[in-house]
Amino acid sequence: MRIGFLPLVDAALPILAHELGFAQAQGLRLELVRDMTWATVRDRLLYGHTDGAHMVAPLAIATALGRGRPAVPMAVPFVLGLNGNAVTFSTALADAVGLGETLGDPVAIGAALKQVAGARRLRFGVVHRYSSHNYMLRYWLGGVGIRPDVDIDIVVTSPPFAADALAAGEVDGICVGEPWNSIAVDRGVGRIALATAQIWRRGVEKVLALRSAVADERRDAVLRLIRALHEAAAHFVDPANAEANAAILARSHYLDSSADSILRAITDRLRLTLGGQPVHYPDFMFQYREAANFPWRSQAAWLYAQMTRWDGIAYSDADAATATEVFRPDLYREALSGSDAPLPGASSKLEGGLDAPVGVGSVQGRLTLGADRFFDGRSFDPEDIAGYLASLP
Repeated sequence: MRIGFLPLVDAALPILAHELGFAQAQGLRLELVRDMTWATVRDRLLYGHTDGAHMVAPLAIATALGRGRPAVPMAVPFVLGLNGNAVTFSTALADAVGLGETLGDPVAIGAALKQVAGARRLRFGVVHRYSSHNYMLRYWLGGVGIRPDVDIDIVVTSPPFAADALAAGEVDGICVGEPWNSIAVDRGVGRIALATAQIWRRGVEKVLALRSAVADERRDAVLRLIRALHEAAAHFVDPANAEANAAILARSHYLDSSADSILRAITDRLRLTLGGQPVHYPDFMFQYREAANFPWRSQAAWLYAQMTRWDGIAYSDADAATATEVFRPDLYREALSGSDAPLPGASSKLEGGLDAPVGVGSVQGRLTLGADRFFDGRSFDPEDIAGYLASLP
């Protein structure tokens, strides 16, 4: 199977599945295809140049809905990780809002940013219009009283060029995945303001995306791939493997980056400022534990709600159904049935409703879900998307 990816730390699972033999153990041979933009990753997938892709979750949904191009049915049977992104300010903006040496409070930073945005027009870069980075950034800005597209501009910049955009003064801030925030810091052109896990504690991020036709026609291979990725995830979260994994990801044909910056992300340590000591932020990146790789349809519903909100389109029951059905918990359960993986009994849940770990129903194994709050204290009921949208400022 040919798998497309972008050079990001959260491409780790398909890379490690290939490099460490987890795919081979499932009778699969993976060929990994590196690209530089999410648009290219999507196009390769749609035109059959790849069989699957490491992809930002909202782009799979937008593709199924026909946003910006003819609709193509899509399938997401596996979540490659939760969070792992950060919001990084230019050094000038960091000074203007008074960023400290630790990760600050999203509300306090937002209030300071609002004052600066009132004095001059700011521009932030995200990796794609249909990306979790775009929606996390917008959700945070909207929640602190800054109106995206009215008070502040949001443009698209490819992850590998995000630090260059900061250095050139083309943007005042970026929301991007690792290691590109750390690279901006190490180059002295940016300072990390927030981890996206501070905005939504368990926000869905990259996914394994396939065309639905491939998921149907090559179902056995897809199930084998899910099992290989699950084994890779278990290996990835073991601290004993962190340095070796960072060295693999740093190779020129994968991330082509310093192993140290990758290791910091893997071990939940962020260097916020040039020369500063790394700050430990637990669960900055989140894989494997708490069924983190399970494709909850409520996650897809939240992304659809944000798409509706920020595209300025009317809510549609039909579109909501199409969006949520992109996520395929049935394939995940089928692939991992009989393994040691805990399998949720439900396919959807209240998002943002947990302040502390809670045991939940499962059809296999014991499952506890941790806190998953949004920074503003809201929760999202996937059964009432229209009501949720009406409640937003």
